[in-house]
Amino acid sequence: MDKLEILEKIKQMVKPLNPPVYAFESSARRTPFRVLISVLLSSRTKDPVTHQAAERLFSTADNPGQMAQLEENQIAGLIFPVGFYKQKAKHIKKIAEILSNPGSETIPDTFAELTALPGVGRKTANLVLALAFNKPAIAVDTHVFRISKRLGWAKGNKPENVEQELMEAFPAKYWTRINQTLVGFGQSLCKPIHPLCPRCEITDYCLYFKGAIF
Repeated sequence: MDKLEILEKIKQMVKPLNPPVYAFESSARRTPFRVLISVLLSSRTKDPVTHQAAERLFSTADNPGQMAQLEENQIAGLIFPVGFYKQKAKHIKKIAEILSNPGSETIPDTFAELTALPGVGRKTANLVLALAFNKPAIAVDTHVFRISKRLGWAKGNKPENVEQELMEAFPAKYWTRINQTLVGFGQSLCKPIHPLCPRCEITDYCLYFKGAIF
């Protein structure tokens, strides 16, 4: 199988397992603002925790204007226990204020504009571009990083290097599929520790399974 066939096979394996990333993305996709804030919350936090925190926050304030009216400690209380919740509350408050200013109400849809927002890094910006605007982008999180190397799709030691390698390995029209597919795979089968290799159908293409990498 080539890389596209392997990606499709992974998707077929993962779909019936309904990994947490599916519920997270389904909820986050409702509006570009919701995507932005949900993805910001998701950093270093498991998807079920992120999903619950986002629901609490958006049930209180579901647009920039409303969220800008909340106190920082209110936001922190609503999003707890996501990782680094106090720092994220500060960033969310500032982003809401920026996006509620006259003339700035539109959610940015370019990498440069997104990364100019407080707390928005490379991975977050790429995921927002893919989920909110369906623009070709590859968000490299811990699952994408690990699995890309296990499959021999990338060799880089930094997320930005792996991102570039994946962009070269796949046509742009497939980039938006990579994060959800590999994250779901990582959550359900190709786990960081004790991956469920006996249940995997692509071990013939896996360097980790063959003992070539550790």
